[in-house]
Amino acid sequence: MSLPLEGLSAIVTGAGRGLGRAEALELARLGAAVVVNDYGQPGRDGSGAASAAPAEEVAEEIRATGGRAVAHLGDIADFETARALIDLAVAEFGKLDVLVNNAGILRDRMVFSMSEEEWDSVIRVHLKGHFNTTHFAAVHWRTRAKAGETGVYGRIVNTSSEAFLAGSAGQPNYAAAKGGIVGLTTSTALALARYGVTANAICPRARTRMTEDVFAGFAEPTAEGDLDPLSPEHVAPLVGYLASPAAAGVNGQLLVVHGGMVAIVDRPRVAAKFDTAKEAFTYEELDGLLTPHYASRPAGETFAASEVLGLKKG
Repeated sequence: MSLPLEGLSAIVTGAGRGLGRAEALELARLGAAVVVNDYGQPGRDGSGAASAAPAEEVAEEIRATGGRAVAHLGDIADFETARALIDLAVAEFGKLDVLVNNAGILRDRMVFSMSEEEWDSVIRVHLKGHFNTTHFAAVHWRTRAKAGETGVYGRIVNTSSEAFLAGSAGQPNYAAAKGGIVGLTTSTALALARYGVTANAICPRARTRMTEDVFAGFAEPTAEGDLDPLSPEHVAPLVGYLASPAAAGVNGQLLVVHGGMVAIVDRPRVAAKFDTAKEAFTYEELDGLLTPHYASRPAGETFAASEVLGLKKG
């Protein structure tokens, strides 16, 4: 019996640790040949010297189980590095079929304290990094389709966050980048569907090096030996599914995933609508319509992030 991703090749960025590592291992388990990308810096803020060790360790883990994998050391927020990453997949495995964008950093600060560099660095790695790899993967697939190749296969899985959905007071840079990734995903999905490519985004909740302080004390395993409800291994199977032929009909979607749960997030809907009684609104008319509307909302409708996300301590 063939594996779902047998004969396919994949790139996973930020795959040396945490979510990316779990995703790379899952894609390999499902039969894909994997390029394991990581810049290997020890700090979750992108600090420290780059190292090939994290990516190479994951690649070796895949090869040790009989899979095919190659490591790539590189900062995908650099345009030419992203080009080289896609070229490596093609050179090693003949083509690229799956791109999983996961690489990211954190530089948390309240908006009134955040520096320009802290803003720019997070937007650069998350949002520009997603664009860079998506751009060169899209060029690869479109070129093949334009050359007359039939049955071009492409899957993009991008990583957004519930920080974009629920807000995160100390992460204006991160929340903005993750919201931008959703916009990039839906635009890409529309642009590439004609070439046999899908693009989807996930909002994963997982306890990793990036989130260890965020989730400290939340949803801990109830017994020794139990799988952590916030383990990255809960997220990886959804990435494997979205990368597979079975997900051909899933495109431009946003899914929240954690601890044995997958939620499909609908597009924004209009909650209320008001029409002017005259030719154009006046301040007074808007005050008479909107102020009562917002005053009638429940007093507790603005929640702490942990309540919005349904997290419980203990």
